[in-house]
Amino acid sequence: MERKNAGFTLIEIMIVVMIVGLLMATLATQLIGRAQQAQVDIAGTQLRQLEQALELYKLDNGRYPSSDQGLQALVDEPSGDPVPRRWSPGGYAKRDQIQDPWGMPYQYRSPGDNNARTFDLFSYGPDGQEGGEEENADIVNWDTGTLQ
Repeated sequence: MERKNAGFTLIEIMIVVMIVGLLMATLATQLIGRAQQAQVDIAGTQLRQLEQALELYKLDNGRYPSSDQGLQALVDEPSGDPVPRRWSPGGYAKRDQIQDPWGMPYQYRSPGDNNARTFDLFSYGPDGQEGGEEENADIVNWDTGTLQ
């Protein structure tokens, strides 16, 4: 009796599935690393934009928002002290600009603690925790090496 070779054997299918799985695992690890770096780069760009918005706020109002007013003062006119002199009706930033790529609010302190800056602006990074190293490091405005 002759047998027709019309399909693949179970072993052949399993080998193909294993090869495809290995390729996908290799590509996925490379893509995840690149996506994480892209978010860090976006955070750095957003920090520079927020610095510019804070400078515009200061030009209009004579000073930066207080730490209590925070970055929300760039979106909504603050009501507490110090009361802004000429707050721009359109604001200085959009609501989504005051959150980092991981959905957490950017941190703001005025006056700043680092290198006698007038304000500190930073993100806790991907892990959402203060400090961290390498891919979990904070993204800050006082370390010029971070925001290149």
